Amino acid sequence: MTTDTFASDPDQGPLESSLRVVAPFDVDPPYEPVADDLEEQFPDRFLDRELSWLRFNQRVLELAENPELPLLERARFLAIFTSNLDEFFMVRVAGLKRRIVAGVAVRAASGLMPKEVLAQIWSESAVLMQRQAQVFREQIIPALADEGIELVRWDDLDREEQRVCKRIFKERVFPVLTPLAVDPAHPFPYISGLSLNLAVLVANPKTGKEHFARVKVPQIFNRFIPLGNQRFVPLEDVIAEHLKRLFPGMEVRAVHTFRVTRNEDLEVEEDDAENLLQALEKELLRRRFGPPVRLEVEESIDEHVLDLLVSELDISNEEVVRLPGPLDLRGLHDIADLDRQDLKYEAFLPATHRLLAPVESASPVDVFKAVSRSDVLLHHPYDSFSTSVQRFIEQAAADPHVLAIKQTLYRTSGDSPIIDALVDAAEAGKQVLVIVEIKARFDEQANIRWARKLEQAGCHVVYGLVGLKTHCKLAMAVREEADGIKRYTHIGTGNYNPKTARMYEDFGLLTTNEAIGEDVAHLFNNLSGWSRNASYEQLMVAPDSVRAGLIGRIRAEVANHRAGLPARIRIKANSIVDEALIDELYHASRAEVPIELLVRGICAVRPGVPGLSETIRVRSILGRFLEHSRIFWFENGGSPEAYIGSADMMHRNLDRRVEVLVKLPEPELVAQVGGVLDRAFDEHTAAWHLGADGSWTANASPDGEPLVNLQDYLVSRQRRRNR
Repeated sequence: MTTDTFASDPDQGPLESSLRVVAPFDVDPPYEPVADDLEEQFPDRFLDRELSWLRFNQRVLELAENPELPLLERARFLAIFTSNLDEFFMVRVAGLKRRIVAGVAVRAASGLMPKEVLAQIWSESAVLMQRQAQVFREQIIPALADEGIELVRWDDLDREEQRVCKRIFKERVFPVLTPLAVDPAHPFPYISGLSLNLAVLVANPKTGKEHFARVKVPQIFNRFIPLGNQRFVPLEDVIAEHLKRLFPGMEVRAVHTFRVTRNEDLEVEEDDAENLLQALEKELLRRRFGPPVRLEVEESIDEHVLDLLVSELDISNEEVVRLPGPLDLRGLHDIADLDRQDLKYEAFLPATHRLLAPVESASPVDVFKAVSRSDVLLHHPYDSFSTSVQRFIEQAAADPHVLAIKQTLYRTSGDSPIIDALVDAAEAGKQVLVIVEIKARFDEQANIRWARKLEQAGCHVVYGLVGLKTHCKLAMAVREEADGIKRYTHIGTGNYNPKTARMYEDFGLLTTNEAIGEDVAHLFNNLSGWSRNASYEQLMVAPDSVRAGLIGRIRAEVANHRAGLPARIRIKANSIVDEALIDELYHASRAEVPIELLVRGICAVRPGVPGLSETIRVRSILGRFLEHSRIFWFENGGSPEAYIGSADMMHRNLDRRVEVLVKLPEPELVAQVGGVLDRAFDEHTAAWHLGADGSWTANASPDGEPLVNLQDYLVSRQRRRNR
């Protein structure tokens, strides 16, 4: 396989990039599979990844159901549940449908055919959506009312509130609305994905003939209109009550809300694209018109209106979900953002890492001096991103001794200080290389915009590699010092995004370790030019060597155990799906190696199966912060080693992405991540446990003592350290 990359010439204008072919990345080198009877004896040893994802979202819903959590946070989890499920249908369900229609459906590793998976998805997701609606109606709305926050419908408004809504409609909403009729002269309108819509039946009072029209609920307004005194009414209720202004002279007979989910996965034929940037922009335009994959309607909808929607949208009855109103609870984010700190998590301000904190002076610490003295292991959001990683990039941009900055960007915020610092560095004459992954799902448009801004400032921009997503999190500053050139390197598990760094749990390493710096320099050269170096001393790099490297270390634990040496495997990841790696964990378990897995989302491992996985424990922790870091920890005969990085145990990460895992260079850093894992796997820490049947169960304290919330524990520990 050959891969292409695009790099801009600083002498050319913006986006005048030429196609360049770079040496290929090879997949993991061959390794001999362990000879045993796994396939024959345990043909159903993998849980289905799609159904496992649904059970992850069920755990999110259980957070919304938990009366011990702050009320507005429970409302936010309902909104997150909705967004999660939307993306699942837009990407995963759409992909299943596409394979079935194309006739390329193959049996999944779980043994299920796509049609069987799809049937179970519909069955389980329908139950979850009904459960969400029930939680909203029966728990959240009454609890909010008890706290003086009322979510009401139109019929609950008093006359003064109705007058307020009438004025809002007349002055702000009405000028924006566009009713679209359906008749021989007006074809059925295009319904954009995830938009909330009103299906309106109007009739001519003279002839009695009915007509159908669609009114889109504008997304530029808040979903819940504030009426004062913390009372809110859905925007669609206000529009529905004033439809006569949209259809003067007609009789409004029925109004129903509905919502369509469309296939919004990207299909860029990269190998044939002459210009990846142009191909992606064209595909983003096509995404808006993807085929429908789900239709949500209010359960009270008239049957003939539903029949019309099903027919015009060309969707099957099995893909229709009837729900109590209101539909689309993403708007609860606005309610959760209310200024009611008494109903939220206790405020938490990330602290500057102790090695980067000023001792006496009020001025910021010189990151270069601090990292020269000692490697720094950052744990966000407990350690501040702005006073560590962001300050590192900003100081590199301003430091006259820094000659070059190299960085990967997968996702970043819209007003990113990281981007601004890179622009400043380029304008100051430094060599700046930025690997911008413009194929980062649902962030493609933003990344294209930032790529252009960086190029215009004179940065060398590479748009990733054709056929691979550049998902690794790397930054390097090359600095001239008295004793020669020194590389300062950051390798992380999370994106260079100051906003999500306050909500996502991630690790990052700041180091001057020469071997790590040499490895990262080679990798940047591989990504940007003709260089080819597949051998790394301190890194595992996908698709070169992550799978094989992890398999080698798993097998080393088996060898240590058989030799009577200490052996244990602990992994923290977002998802564990890759069959080859899971089989290696099964082999290790059959050899009686203790294995602990901490998985936020999808897990295809069946733990606790006699003769297969009796020593494997799988836990999941969800909470106020999104558990995002990846840690691979090995007992290593009594001298533990640990890797952190960007790679999950999934096919896409190991085969179709450029990923990096870095070996922590110092025992004290290994001990730091080991301490977090100790607490995470402690029986007194609140978590969900995975059963062999794929079900997740919230754990109970083994001795009746209150369970410890891992994130609360880490917040408290940070506060104690600050004091």
